Amino acid sequence: MKIETLSVHAGRKVDPNTKAVTPPIYLSTTYERETDGEYPKGYNYSRNSNPNRESLEECLAELEGGAEGMAFSSGSAAAMSIFQTLLPGDHVIATDDIYHGTRKLLKRFEAWNITSTFVDMTKPEEVKKAISKNTKLFWIESPTNPLLKIIDIKSISEIAHVNNSLVVCDNTWGTPVLQNPFKFGADLIVHATTKYIGGHSDILGGIVISKSADLLYEKIRDIQKSGGAVPSPFECWLVLRGIQTLPIRVRAQSESAIKIAQFLSTHKKVEIVHYPGLENHPGYAVASKQMFKYGGMISLQVKGGEKEAMAVASKVKLFTRATSLGGPESLIEHRASIEGPESKTPKNLLRLSIGLEHPEDLIEDLSQALS
Repeated sequence: MKIETLSVHAGRKVDPNTKAVTPPIYLSTTYERETDGEYPKGYNYSRNSNPNRESLEECLAELEGGAEGMAFSSGSAAAMSIFQTLLPGDHVIATDDIYHGTRKLLKRFEAWNITSTFVDMTKPEEVKKAISKNTKLFWIESPTNPLLKIIDIKSISEIAHVNNSLVVCDNTWGTPVLQNPFKFGADLIVHATTKYIGGHSDILGGIVISKSADLLYEKIRDIQKSGGAVPSPFECWLVLRGIQTLPIRVRAQSESAIKIAQFLSTHKKVEIVHYPGLENHPGYAVASKQMFKYGGMISLQVKGGEKEAMAVASKVKLFTRATSLGGPESLIEHRASIEGPESKTPKNLLRLSIGLEHPEDLIEDLSQALS
Protein backbone atom coordinates (compact mmCIF):
# COMPACT_ATOMS: atom_id res chain seq x y z
CA MET A 1 0.00 0.00 0.00
CA LYS A 2 1.05 3.59 -0.60
CA ILE A 3 2.04 5.75 2.36
CA GLU A 4 -1.19 7.78 2.26
CA THR A 5 -3.19 4.58 2.78
CA LEU A 6 -0.85 3.21 5.43
CA SER A 7 -0.97 6.50 7.35
CA VAL A 8 -4.75 6.17 7.66
CA HIS A 9 -5.04 2.44 8.30
CA ALA A 10 -1.82 0.99 9.77
CA GLY A 11 -2.14 0.07 13.44
CA ARG A 12 -5.83 0.96 13.57
CA LYS A 13 -8.72 -1.39 14.03
CA VAL A 14 -12.42 -0.81 14.60
CA ASP A 15 -13.09 -1.26 18.32
CA PRO A 16 -14.61 -4.77 18.66
CA ASN A 17 -16.76 -3.82 21.65
CA THR A 18 -18.39 -0.62 20.41
CA LYS A 19 -17.53 -0.60 16.67
CA ALA A 20 -16.00 2.86 17.17
CA VAL A 21 -13.92 3.88 14.16
CA THR A 22 -11.60 6.04 16.28
CA PRO A 23 -9.72 3.86 18.79
CA PRO A 24 -10.43 4.42 22.50
CA ILE A 25 -7.75 5.53 24.95
CA TYR A 26 -6.81 2.77 27.37
CA LEU A 27 -5.71 4.51 30.54
CA SER A 28 -5.57 1.46 32.79
CA THR A 29 -2.18 0.68 34.27
CA THR A 30 -3.03 -2.90 35.17
CA TYR A 31 -5.06 -5.78 33.76
CA GLU A 32 -7.06 -8.64 35.31
CA ARG A 33 -5.66 -12.16 35.31
CA GLU A 34 -7.66 -15.30 34.74
CA THR A 35 -8.13 -17.80 37.57
CA ASP A 36 -5.25 -19.86 36.18
CA GLY A 37 -2.93 -16.80 36.32
CA GLU A 38 -2.88 -16.13 32.60
CA TYR A 39 -3.40 -12.76 30.92
CA PRO A 40 -5.88 -13.63 28.16
CA LYS A 41 -5.41 -10.45 26.10
CA GLY A 42 -1.63 -10.31 26.43
CA TYR A 43 -1.53 -7.17 28.60
CA ASN A 44 -0.40 -7.25 32.22
CA TYR A 45 1.05 -3.84 33.15
CA SER A 46 1.20 -0.59 31.17
CA ARG A 47 4.98 -0.19 31.50
CA ASN A 48 5.31 -3.41 29.52
CA SER A 49 2.57 -2.85 26.96
CA ASN A 50 -0.58 -0.91 26.25
CA PRO A 51 -3.09 -1.14 23.37
CA ASN A 52 -2.52 2.48 22.27
CA ARG A 53 1.25 2.11 22.34
CA GLU A 54 1.03 -1.18 20.49
CA SER A 55 -1.06 0.44 17.74
CA LEU A 56 1.41 3.30 17.35
CA GLU A 57 4.39 0.93 17.20
CA GLU A 58 2.70 -1.22 14.59
CA CYS A 59 1.78 1.82 12.50
CA LEU A 60 5.25 3.35 12.40
CA ALA A 61 6.95 0.01 11.76
CA GLU A 62 4.71 -0.37 8.70
CA LEU A 63 5.34 3.19 7.53
CA GLU A 64 9.11 2.71 7.64
CA GLY A 65 9.01 -0.85 6.29
CA GLY A 66 10.49 -2.32 9.47
CA ALA A 67 9.70 -5.40 11.52
CA GLU A 68 9.10 -3.85 14.95
CA GLY A 69 8.60 -0.44 16.54
CA MET A 70 9.32 0.54 20.15
CA ALA A 71 7.80 3.79 21.42
CA PHE A 72 9.49 5.95 24.03
CA SER A 73 8.67 9.05 26.04
CA SER A 74 10.95 11.27 23.91
CA GLY A 75 13.33 11.13 20.98
CA SER A 76 16.23 11.35 23.42
CA ALA A 77 14.89 8.38 25.39
CA ALA A 78 14.69 6.43 22.13
CA ALA A 79 18.31 7.30 21.32
CA MET A 80 19.38 6.45 24.87
CA SER A 81 17.89 2.97 24.56
CA ILE A 82 20.16 2.24 21.60
CA PHE A 83 23.27 3.53 23.35
CA GLN A 84 22.40 1.35 26.35
CA THR A 85 22.88 -1.76 24.21
CA LEU A 86 26.59 -0.88 23.87
CA LEU A 87 29.29 -2.29 26.15
CA PRO A 88 32.30 -0.61 27.80
CA GLY A 89 35.04 -0.29 25.22
CA ASP A 90 32.67 0.11 22.28
CA HIS A 91 33.12 2.97 19.82
CA VAL A 92 30.53 5.07 17.97
CA ILE A 93 31.02 7.11 14.79
CA ALA A 94 28.49 9.92 14.42
CA THR A 95 27.97 12.76 12.00
CA ASP A 96 29.63 15.99 13.10
CA ASP A 97 26.56 18.17 12.53
CA ILE A 98 24.37 16.16 14.87
CA TYR A 99 21.42 17.18 17.03
CA HIS A 100 23.09 18.68 20.08
CA GLY A 101 20.99 16.56 22.47
CA THR A 102 22.30 13.36 20.89
CA ARG A 103 25.85 14.66 21.12
CA LYS A 104 25.35 15.30 24.84
CA LEU A 105 24.06 11.76 25.35
CA LEU A 106 27.10 10.28 23.63
CA LYS A 107 29.42 12.45 25.70
CA ARG A 108 27.78 11.20 28.90
CA PHE A 109 28.49 7.60 27.91
CA GLU A 110 32.22 8.35 27.99
CA ALA A 111 31.97 7.72 31.74
CA TRP A 112 31.18 4.09 30.85
CA ASN A 113 34.16 3.92 28.46
CA ILE A 114 31.97 4.16 25.38
CA THR A 115 33.75 6.59 23.06
CA SER A 116 32.53 8.60 20.09
CA THR A 117 34.12 10.19 17.06
CA PHE A 118 32.27 12.94 15.20
CA VAL A 119 33.13 13.19 11.51
CA ASP A 120 31.82 14.84 8.37
CA MET A 121 29.84 11.92 6.97
CA THR A 122 29.47 13.64 3.62
CA LYS A 123 33.12 12.57 3.13
CA PRO A 124 33.32 8.75 3.15
CA GLU A 125 37.12 8.85 3.31
CA GLU A 126 36.94 10.63 6.69
CA VAL A 127 34.46 8.05 7.93
CA LYS A 128 36.83 5.23 6.98
CA LYS A 129 39.71 6.93 8.81
CA ALA A 130 37.63 7.11 12.01
CA ILE A 131 36.94 3.36 12.15
CA SER A 132 38.71 1.36 14.84
CA LYS A 133 38.59 -2.31 15.77
CA ASN A 134 35.99 -1.59 18.47
CA THR A 135 33.62 0.50 16.29
CA LYS A 136 30.15 -0.95 16.81
CA LEU A 137 27.72 1.76 15.74
CA PHE A 138 27.35 4.43 13.05
CA TRP A 139 24.88 7.23 13.81
CA ILE A 140 23.54 9.04 10.74
CA GLU A 141 21.36 12.13 10.48
CA SER A 142 20.25 13.24 7.05
CA PRO A 143 19.39 16.05 6.63
CA THR A 144 21.57 17.09 9.56
CA ASN A 145 20.57 19.54 12.27
CA PRO A 146 21.00 22.48 11.76
CA LEU A 147 23.21 22.76 8.63
CA LEU A 148 21.11 20.37 6.51
CA LYS A 149 24.04 18.37 5.23
CA ILE A 150 22.96 15.37 3.17
CA ILE A 151 24.63 12.06 3.97
CA ASP A 152 24.66 9.23 1.44
CA ILE A 153 22.96 6.61 3.63
CA LYS A 154 23.75 3.76 1.24
CA SER A 155 27.44 4.62 1.04
CA ILE A 156 27.90 4.97 4.80
CA SER A 157 25.87 1.81 5.47
CA GLU A 158 28.12 -0.19 3.15
CA ILE A 159 31.21 1.10 4.97
CA ALA A 160 29.68 0.22 8.34
CA HIS A 161 28.55 -3.25 7.37
CA VAL A 162 31.96 -4.18 5.94
CA ASN A 163 33.20 -3.32 9.44
CA ASN A 164 30.43 -5.45 11.06
CA SER A 165 28.93 -2.33 12.62
CA LEU A 166 25.29 -1.33 12.98
CA VAL A 167 23.76 1.69 11.27
CA VAL A 168 21.23 3.95 12.97
CA CYS A 169 19.51 6.69 10.99
CA ASP A 170 17.74 9.52 12.78
CA ASN A 171 14.91 10.11 10.30
CA THR A 172 13.12 12.82 12.30
CA TRP A 173 13.67 15.43 9.58
CA GLY A 174 13.24 13.02 6.71
CA THR A 175 10.12 11.20 7.92
CA PRO A 176 8.94 8.09 6.07
CA VAL A 177 7.23 10.45 3.63
CA LEU A 178 10.53 11.86 2.34
CA GLN A 179 13.01 9.00 2.63
CA ASN A 180 13.25 5.32 3.56
CA PRO A 181 16.59 4.60 5.29
CA PHE A 182 15.99 0.83 5.43
CA LYS A 183 16.11 0.75 1.63
CA PHE A 184 19.61 2.22 1.78
CA GLY A 185 21.00 -0.14 4.42
CA ALA A 186 20.10 1.25 7.85
CA ASP A 187 19.50 -1.30 10.63
CA LEU A 188 17.57 0.95 13.00
CA ILE A 189 15.55 4.14 12.48
CA VAL A 190 14.90 6.71 15.20
CA HIS A 191 12.29 9.46 15.29
CA ALA A 192 11.39 12.16 17.73
CA THR A 193 7.65 11.70 17.24
CA THR A 194 7.33 15.10 18.93
CA LYS A 195 8.09 16.64 15.55
CA TYR A 196 6.61 15.79 12.13
CA ILE A 197 5.13 12.43 13.13
CA GLY A 198 2.89 13.93 15.84
CA GLY A 199 2.72 17.10 13.80
CA HIS A 200 0.78 19.41 16.11
CA SER A 201 3.32 20.62 18.73
CA ASP A 202 1.32 19.00 21.53
CA ILE A 203 3.06 15.73 22.43
CA LEU A 204 6.50 14.49 23.49
CA GLY A 205 7.63 11.13 22.18
CA GLY A 206 10.14 9.01 20.31
CA ILE A 207 10.38 5.66 18.56
CA VAL A 208 12.99 3.12 17.52
CA ILE A 209 12.12 0.98 14.50
CA SER A 210 14.07 -2.20 13.87
CA LYS A 211 14.53 -3.60 10.40
CA SER A 212 14.53 -7.14 11.82
CA ALA A 213 13.04 -8.82 14.89
CA ASP A 214 16.53 -9.89 15.95
CA LEU A 215 18.60 -9.99 19.12
CA LEU A 216 19.27 -6.24 19.00
CA TYR A 217 15.54 -5.59 18.81
CA GLU A 218 15.00 -7.85 21.82
CA LYS A 219 17.62 -5.91 23.81
CA ILE A 220 15.99 -2.56 23.04
CA ARG A 221 12.54 -3.94 23.81
CA ASP A 222 13.82 -5.17 27.18
CA ILE A 223 15.32 -1.73 27.90
CA GLN A 224 11.98 -0.15 27.00
CA LYS A 225 10.06 -2.43 29.37
CA SER A 226 12.51 -2.46 32.27
CA GLY A 227 13.50 1.21 32.05
CA GLY A 228 9.93 2.42 31.63
CA ALA A 229 10.65 5.52 29.54
CA VAL A 230 7.41 5.02 27.65
CA PRO A 231 4.80 7.48 26.37
CA SER A 232 1.39 7.71 27.98
CA PRO A 233 -1.63 6.11 26.26
CA PHE A 234 -2.99 9.60 25.47
CA GLU A 235 0.25 10.69 23.81
CA CYS A 236 0.29 7.50 21.74
CA TRP A 237 -3.31 8.19 20.72
CA LEU A 238 -2.43 11.77 19.71
CA VAL A 239 0.57 10.66 17.65
CA LEU A 240 -1.48 8.00 15.88
CA ARG A 241 -4.10 10.64 15.10
CA GLY A 242 -1.43 13.00 13.75
CA ILE A 243 0.00 10.33 11.44
CA GLN A 244 -3.25 10.23 9.46
CA THR A 245 -2.36 13.59 7.87
CA LEU A 246 1.43 13.10 7.84
CA PRO A 247 1.91 12.70 4.05
CA ILE A 248 -0.26 15.71 3.25
CA ARG A 249 1.38 17.91 5.87
CA VAL A 250 4.98 17.02 5.02
CA ARG A 251 4.47 17.44 1.29
CA ALA A 252 2.79 20.82 1.74
CA GLN A 253 5.55 21.99 4.09
CA SER A 254 8.21 20.79 1.64
CA GLU A 255 6.58 22.58 -1.28
CA SER A 256 6.41 25.82 0.70
CA ALA A 257 9.97 25.45 1.96
CA ILE A 258 11.54 25.28 -1.47
CA LYS A 259 9.75 28.50 -2.50
CA ILE A 260 10.94 30.24 0.66
CA ALA A 261 14.50 28.91 0.23
CA GLN A 262 14.59 30.23 -3.33
CA PHE A 263 13.44 33.65 -2.13
CA LEU A 264 16.04 33.75 0.65
CA SER A 265 18.84 32.64 -1.68
CA THR A 266 18.44 35.84 -3.71
CA HIS A 267 18.06 38.25 -0.77
CA LYS A 268 20.89 40.74 -0.41
CA LYS A 269 20.98 40.40 3.39
CA VAL A 270 21.29 36.62 3.40
CA GLU A 271 24.81 35.21 3.33
CA ILE A 272 23.90 31.58 2.60
CA VAL A 273 20.84 29.33 2.60
CA HIS A 274 21.14 25.72 3.72
CA TYR A 275 18.43 23.77 1.91
CA PRO A 276 19.03 20.56 -0.06
CA GLY A 277 16.40 21.43 -2.66
CA LEU A 278 18.56 24.27 -4.00
CA GLU A 279 20.69 23.15 -6.93
CA ASN A 280 23.78 24.87 -5.50
CA HIS A 281 23.53 22.88 -2.25
CA PRO A 282 26.50 20.46 -1.93
CA GLY A 283 24.13 17.58 -1.16
CA TYR A 284 21.59 18.29 -3.89
CA ALA A 285 22.53 15.29 -6.05
CA VAL A 286 22.42 12.82 -3.15
CA ALA A 287 19.21 14.32 -1.78
CA SER A 288 17.59 14.01 -5.20
CA LYS A 289 18.55 10.33 -5.23
CA GLN A 290 17.43 9.31 -1.75
CA MET A 291 14.63 11.75 -0.93
CA PHE A 292 11.20 12.18 -2.52
CA LYS A 293 11.07 15.88 -1.57
CA TYR A 294 13.52 18.08 0.30
CA GLY A 295 11.69 18.74 3.57
CA GLY A 296 10.27 21.65 5.49
CA MET A 297 13.44 22.78 7.31
CA ILE A 298 15.62 25.69 6.19
CA SER A 299 18.66 27.30 7.78
CA LEU A 300 19.91 30.71 6.69
CA GLN A 301 22.91 32.74 7.70
CA VAL A 302 22.24 36.46 7.93
CA LYS A 303 24.98 38.80 6.75
CA GLY A 304 26.73 40.12 9.83
CA GLY A 305 26.76 38.20 13.08
CA GLU A 306 24.65 37.18 16.02
CA LYS A 307 23.27 40.68 16.53
CA GLU A 308 21.97 40.89 12.97
CA ALA A 309 20.47 37.40 13.10
CA MET A 310 18.70 38.07 16.40
CA ALA A 311 17.36 41.34 14.97
CA VAL A 312 15.71 39.46 12.09
CA ALA A 313 14.16 36.96 14.50
CA SER A 314 12.83 39.81 16.63
CA LYS A 315 10.94 41.39 13.73
CA VAL A 316 8.91 38.45 12.41
CA LYS A 317 5.12 38.61 12.75
CA LEU A 318 3.91 35.20 11.50
CA PHE A 319 6.88 33.05 12.50
CA THR A 320 6.95 32.15 16.18
CA ARG A 321 10.28 32.40 18.01
CA ALA A 322 10.35 28.92 19.50
CA THR A 323 12.39 25.73 19.53
CA SER A 324 10.90 22.73 17.79
CA LEU A 325 9.82 21.76 14.30
CA GLY A 326 7.26 19.87 12.27
CA GLY A 327 4.11 21.54 13.59
CA PRO A 328 1.45 23.45 11.63
CA GLU A 329 2.87 26.80 12.74
CA SER A 330 6.12 28.17 11.30
CA LEU A 331 8.96 28.62 13.80
CA ILE A 332 12.20 30.59 13.78
CA GLU A 333 15.08 30.25 16.21
CA HIS A 334 18.63 31.44 16.72
CA ARG A 335 20.17 27.99 16.93
CA ALA A 336 23.55 28.70 18.56
CA SER A 337 21.99 30.34 21.62
CA ILE A 338 19.71 27.31 22.05
CA GLU A 339 22.61 24.87 21.89
CA GLY A 340 24.68 26.75 24.45
CA PRO A 341 28.34 27.79 24.81
CA GLU A 342 29.70 24.58 23.27
CA SER A 343 27.71 25.09 20.08
CA LYS A 344 29.59 24.91 16.79
CA THR A 345 26.67 26.40 14.87
CA PRO A 346 27.45 29.73 13.16
CA LYS A 347 26.33 32.66 15.30
CA ASN A 348 24.49 34.27 12.39
CA LEU A 349 22.37 31.18 11.65
CA LEU A 350 18.60 31.09 11.98
CA ARG A 351 16.71 27.81 11.66
CA LEU A 352 13.24 27.84 10.14
CA SER A 353 10.56 25.19 10.48
CA ILE A 354 8.06 25.86 7.72
CA GLY A 355 4.47 25.24 8.76
CA LEU A 356 1.18 25.13 6.90
CA GLU A 357 0.64 28.84 6.32
CA HIS A 358 0.59 30.10 2.74
CA PRO A 359 4.19 30.45 1.50
CA GLU A 360 3.57 33.93 0.11
CA ASP A 361 2.57 35.16 3.56
CA LEU A 362 5.70 33.62 5.08
CA ILE A 363 7.89 35.16 2.38
CA GLU A 364 6.33 38.57 3.04
CA ASP A 365 7.02 38.16 6.76
CA LEU A 366 10.66 37.25 6.19
CA SER A 367 11.03 40.07 3.69
CA GLN A 368 9.90 42.72 6.14
CA ALA A 369 12.03 41.19 8.93
CA LEU A 370 15.14 41.26 6.74
CA SER A 371 14.53 44.82 5.51
